[in-house]
Amino acid sequence: MTGTRLGDDAGAVGRAGTWDTVTAGVVLARLGPRREPPLRFFTPAEEAAAEALMDHLLARSPKDPPIPVLPVIDARLATGESDGWRYADLPEDAEAWRRSLAGLDEDARTRHGGREFARIGYGDRDRLLRYVVQLSGRDWYGMPASHVWSLWTRYACEAYYAHPYAWDEIGFGGPAYPRGYMRLGRGLREPWEDPR
Repeated sequence: MTGTRLGDDAGAVGRAGTWDTVTAGVVLARLGPRREPPLRFFTPAEEAAAEALMDHLLARSPKDPPIPVLPVIDARLATGESDGWRYADLPEDAEAWRRSLAGLDEDARTRHGGREFARIGYGDRDRLLRYVVQLSGRDWYGMPASHVWSLWTRYACEAYYAHPYAWDEIGFGGPAYPRGYMRLGRGLREPWEDPR
């Protein structure tokens, strides 16, 4: 993945001058100081498991632009912000997150000499996550594994793709407000969009 940095002329952030002040404020705040406030929802053990899970789900590497996925998820869970729905066979999102992260740690400890999910290698994490996926709708720590997978990926994608650096990765030019979009339709680009 490659991303532009604040001040670059390329990418979504380079178009901030075309946004209204409220939109620019919201988007540019996502690039704010890298010192994140301490997490309020996740315990330190849950934070370690969740960060390792996000790195794996999003295929992140240290070279990637810094997109603060876990702080966004933590803030949502700490304030009780949900998508407004949940699977009937899953507990509330906060409880499902706690139970599923504990499940990852428990499975890792059982299979890898007492080490938690965050402390096992990439290949072992991959095998453990594939096991969860392969369970499909079967029970995993009192929850259907496919619904847990959906919870993880939904939160990860929402947090990740709300960030301008992720927009650059997928070729999204950012908000077109107040100017709007004029070329609606598949494969059509706005005059100001990157022609990639």
